[in-house]
Amino acid sequence: MVPDSWVIKNLGDIATISSGGTPSRSQSEYWGGDIPWVTTAEVNFGTITKTAQTITSLGMQCSSAKLFPKNTILMAMYGQGKTRGQVAKLGIEATTNQACAAITLKSGYSHEYLFQYLQSEYENIRGMSNGGGQNNLSAGLIKEIPLPVPPFAEQTKIAQILSTWDKAIATTERLLANSQQQKKALMQQLLTGQKRFAESHEEWRVANFSSLYLVKNDKKTQTTSSNYLEHGKSPIVDQGQTLIAGYTDSNQLYRDVPVIVFGDHTRAIKWVDFEFSPGADGTQILKASDLLEARFAYYLLSNADIPNLGYSRHMRELKEIDFRYPTDKVEQQKIAQVLSTADAEIANLQAQLDKLKLEKKALMQQLLTGKRRVRLDDEEEDVAPIRRVG
Repeated sequence: MVPDSWVIKNLGDIATISSGGTPSRSQSEYWGGDIPWVTTAEVNFGTITKTAQTITSLGMQCSSAKLFPKNTILMAMYGQGKTRGQVAKLGIEATTNQACAAITLKSGYSHEYLFQYLQSEYENIRGMSNGGGQNNLSAGLIKEIPLPVPPFAEQTKIAQILSTWDKAIATTERLLANSQQQKKALMQQLLTGQKRFAESHEEWRVANFSSLYLVKNDKKTQTTSSNYLEHGKSPIVDQGQTLIAGYTDSNQLYRDVPVIVFGDHTRAIKWVDFEFSPGADGTQILKASDLLEARFAYYLLSNADIPNLGYSRHMRELKEIDFRYPTDKVEQQKIAQVLSTADAEIANLQAQLDKLKLEKKALMQQLLTGKRRVRLDDEEEDVAPIRRVG
């Protein structure tokens, strides 16, 4: 149900849906021009202002590529992983490949409102995909997407409110990326001796893996992937990219912490300072030898250049690496403290980003369905079950 002043329409009723094309790769004169050319890899819930590839006027003329105006909404009809169903907005005139659906609104409808709505419907749109060997979207399916359409003034107001969250999210993402880059630079400087503390004068030495790290696996504390729980008494840490992979109710836990967890297949490196159950597959538990301060040992290992062998095991490669380290443990502790402070800043920004995204998601669920109304100029806001916006 939607408010009385809203109507439900199919996307094809309020917009034209078309797609682009790819000029022949064998014709060099078709490529490298001044016309932006979008692929689905660039359709990622943002505004596109530049593209990785460009085509020439001849390339556009000799293919099915079309020049779409600024504010056209693009939707990925197929692509790798999570790409299918993602949307983006053109901030420039651009062409696209044939995997992008270009949605051009008719007059009287807000492209910003549509952009927000299609983002909110991402999972549902993916579920509309054609069956068969490949789950792809098509122009026909996209035309059938239903959407609630409020009066234009309300569309605009809703879009303005959600855009405020978008700006906050984008700002936080930039701050997070900057902090991550700064930490990377700090690691390169501090963990190689390029940058040292004024009072640090002790020598740096080179030692192999076996001199600096001890392998401390304990099979009786491990949990196989088939026994992971969504909820449980204790966390499971395995070789995956996330810190906590699941939970267990077992009382057989790894308690001699802190430790470093190394992903034998994935090369993931984690600092674990709480009791846990290690994953049974490819989870290697390491501790620092007496030559290294524990937290410094984690950062030193994180900065190691471990060759990527795909899903092969990497412990053999790790054991062949020589590490350069300061012999003074006070210097090790200072390095670890600086990098821990950087990690804390990154974690704080990530938490802020996650909170903003959750807030926006909650707002979208309310505003884009009419469950929560917004104040328009010279109008009273409808009574809503939660606090007023606008």
